[in-house]
Amino acid sequence: MSVYAIDFDNTLCKNAYPEIGEPKQDVINFCKARKAEGHKLIFNSCREGELMARAVVWCADRGLHFDAINANLPELIAKYGGDCRKISADFYIDDKNLFLEGVNT
Repeated sequence: MSVYAIDFDNTLCKNAYPEIGEPKQDVINFCKARKAEGHKLIFNSCREGELMARAVVWCADRGLHFDAINANLPELIAKYGGDCRKISADFYIDDKNLFLEGVNT
């Protein structure tokens, strides 16, 4: 099982912040497929409060459900005794990702 931290604006939907843009269906489908395979998904966005709640409902309306919302997985919080600010994931899906081919990090 892997953990995917997934951004919202300009990742799951086209950027229209603070509104919600048109869905990026290929990314949504990818995330839904990972969830169906048993992987964990974390909604990882700068959105807070009502804007975050609207985005999470928007995702649910499209069949995309998360195991955590802007937080680490509950089992990791329990294991390590707290929820640090940094989201712990194996993969980060975000429109700001930087890929450096041939560079070991």
